Amino acid sequence: MATAPVVAFLGPEGTFTSEAARRAAPGTRRRPLPTIEEVVQAVRTRGVDLGVVPIENSIEGSVNLTLDTLAFGPPGVSIRGEVLLPISMSLLARPGVALDDVKVVRSQPHALAQCRGWLARHLPGAALEAATSTADAARHVAETTDAEAALGPSFAGERYGLWVLAADVQDHAGNTTRFVTLGTGMAPPTERDKTSLVVFFGEDRPGLLLRILDEFALRGINLTKIESRPTKQQLGEYCIFIDCAGHIGDARVGETLRGVHRHVAQLRVLGSYPRADGLHDPPRPADSDEAYARAASWYAALLERVTAGRADQPRPDD
Repeated sequence: MATAPVVAFLGPEGTFTSEAARRAAPGTRRRPLPTIEEVVQAVRTRGVDLGVVPIENSIEGSVNLTLDTLAFGPPGVSIRGEVLLPISMSLLARPGVALDDVKVVRSQPHALAQCRGWLARHLPGAALEAATSTADAARHVAETTDAEAALGPSFAGERYGLWVLAADVQDHAGNTTRFVTLGTGMAPPTERDKTSLVVFFGEDRPGLLLRILDEFALRGINLTKIESRPTKQQLGEYCIFIDCAGHIGDARVGETLRGVHRHVAQLRVLGSYPRADGLHDPPRPADSDEAYARAASWYAALLERVTAGRADQPRPDD
């Protein structure tokens, strides 16, 4: 009997990432790891088959640690899929602890930030303490005798014997986190795909960003995300993260990447993968694979005429 694949995720069990891993890779064996870097490294070294990490939240934006690990780490890891998970934060405490008793609130920094306004209104005097994950915060609270609470999913409370002091404490409705599935190869095209890449400019010259964006616009490719991050080399030096519609196997995306590559110091493709929203962004007729194939055939025929023309020319000594 074949052994089920192993998926690593930002653990421990009881985190939002553990739920995302369950949805992204059903039927797999699960391996919680304590940090995003360790999940990525486990995939890179083929210690696991897949990895699941958070990459973006609708309130707090990108998970910078994930972006940096993928962009600046060694090659060998690609994004193969994404999962959108609605996030409902609960304030969790040991049975018997009341809201007015809470002196410390623990959670992962992104979770604390998503509930900043609610905490300021309802627990203005509480100290905010960072944890490696929401589940780790719940575990810590369950083991302490102090008046502490954790921010996290209600199922983390169930796992660690905590009760819900307050539910849905995030500051904005529609709170959603995007998680990505990582593997050692890219996913095949589905016609409903997204490509993530990072551009390192190299030489700083006027109009370079516009030139890069024009490569996408000229071929009718929609950008779903664009964000700058420091390259960590020197102050004022930035790279650009781009998510665009389409797959690297699409002719218009391939042509775009070749165009961008000519103008920059480095172009790193983080992955092409199916869109979680399932949206189809069909190309204009002039940007279809068929149109590119016809253009390639036309150009090949044109080059053949050049070769034939040279054969017809008389030699100088004739």
